[in-house]
Amino acid sequence: MEQKICCVCHTIVGEEARMLGGRYYCEEHYAKVTRERKGAWQSGVVEIVAVLAFVILIEIIFSLAKPNLTGTSLLLAGIVMALIPAVIWMVFFYRQDRLEPEPKVYVLEVFLLGALLASAVGIPLVRDVFRVQDWLGKSTLINVLGSILVIGFVQEFLKYAAVRYSIYLSAEFDERMDGIVYGTAAGLGFATMLNINYVVSNAGVDLRMGMIRIAITTLAQASFAGISGYFLGRAKFEEEPVWWLPLGVTIAAMLNGLFTFVRGEITRVGLTVNPWNGLILATVVAVLTFAALYYLIRRANRLTLAQAQGA
Repeated sequence: MEQKICCVCHTIVGEEARMLGGRYYCEEHYAKVTRERKGAWQSGVVEIVAVLAFVILIEIIFSLAKPNLTGTSLLLAGIVMALIPAVIWMVFFYRQDRLEPEPKVYVLEVFLLGALLASAVGIPLVRDVFRVQDWLGKSTLINVLGSILVIGFVQEFLKYAAVRYSIYLSAEFDERMDGIVYGTAAGLGFATMLNINYVVSNAGVDLRMGMIRIAITTLAQASFAGISGYFLGRAKFEEEPVWWLPLGVTIAAMLNGLFTFVRGEITRVGLTVNPWNGLILATVVAVLTFAALYYLIRRANRLTLAQAQGA
């Protein structure tokens, strides 16, 4: 007789083992898999609001004080600003998710892995191998395809890989919502390294305009990583077809690429650049993405619980 094994902790369970989505569970992980995690969603909302508030605060400070930073001080200020959105999310996530927070070390490790992949693979691949700066924008078609097939797929696969080949294999990944939590952490790590690279490569940036760009990158990268995280969360606890995870990465990559293209189009006003349009777009994308993910997670939880009760 085939042994029934919990799909999370891999312990042998009895003949009366709980079953959801074609997978067996021990009592502990059956109770967790469809648990609502309001703290995780609240921290996502706070992240969006706090990032926007920080942009407005920087704008007010520079309008009133007009600080004149140059050289090393300008560079360090830019790097600090690049780190602040991730710090905001970490702080509020752990304050809101008190009942059973994810182990801090795992969330931090996924964040750092996302940052490492951005620095070691993502940025060099896009900039030095594909050299998108040399040809992206030559025509609308090239712009759209390049944004999706190069920028979108490189970034989203690396963020997906940061979760899929690390915490996903652990027993700590024990509920659907974990996919979005860890995906967001990987996305924030990726965004943080993109922002630091932007600041350092320019030897410091105009802090008012730089903070807007940092906010745009953070909101977009975290949102798209949450999409592939949702697909990972479903795949871990349900019998999904072989194309399920590639579909998640593809959707995230397409949205990433389209966002990159549209952002470029709406921020160029004649010969000038208006980054505020990009911030509005990133905010709308972040709100709609997390709202959709919240709905899909709750729907999946309700359906599997209803199936279990009807079995």
